Amino acid sequence: MTLGSLAQAQDKKEQHGRKWKPLPDLTHIVITVEKGYNGQPLQNAAVIFHATRGGENDGNLEVKTDPDGRAVLDLIEVGSHVTLQIIAPGFATYASEFDADAPNKEMLVKMLRPRAQVSMYENNDGKAATAKPGVQEHVAPKKPTATPAKPAASAPPPVTSTTPSTSTAPATGTQSEPKQ
Repeated sequence: MTLGSLAQAQDKKEQHGRKWKPLPDLTHIVITVEKGYNGQPLQNAAVIFHATRGGENDGNLEVKTDPDGRAVLDLIEVGSHVTLQIIAPGFATYASEFDADAPNKEMLVKMLRPRAQVSMYENNDGKAATAKPGVQEHVAPKKPTATPAKPAASAPPPVTSTTPSTSTAPATGTQSEPKQ
């Protein structure tokens, strides 16, 4: 290849279609997720990125952590504002915001066990949650077992009707005694 053909190839690389734009600078983001009580990496935690740039939504992205507890993303533009949310079973949801203003961003997140609900009536700051970690299901109380119904005590005897007897007595309203 001659020097002239190299110059033509270089010119072709610089000439693109009329709507071509160069790719924006992207931030290399690494989030490391650990268990707060022992520092072990947390695998399969959902790391959710919500990026906005110039007040416009750039979309949501979700990445699962690897066995080392790391989630790596190279798709967010430099200068974006990012809302980060991390969800893992048995741990309280983590949320924070940061600006992707450098080509590299690294964060370490220590996940905590669920805490008691915040209340204006009671100081629950730092108290553990009353619900156990994991999926909470509603358990309906068991109904008492049905026992066979006992017959009612001293029930009145059934009412029977009798037919009037046929007699030859006069219809005067009085009956005569039978003769012996």
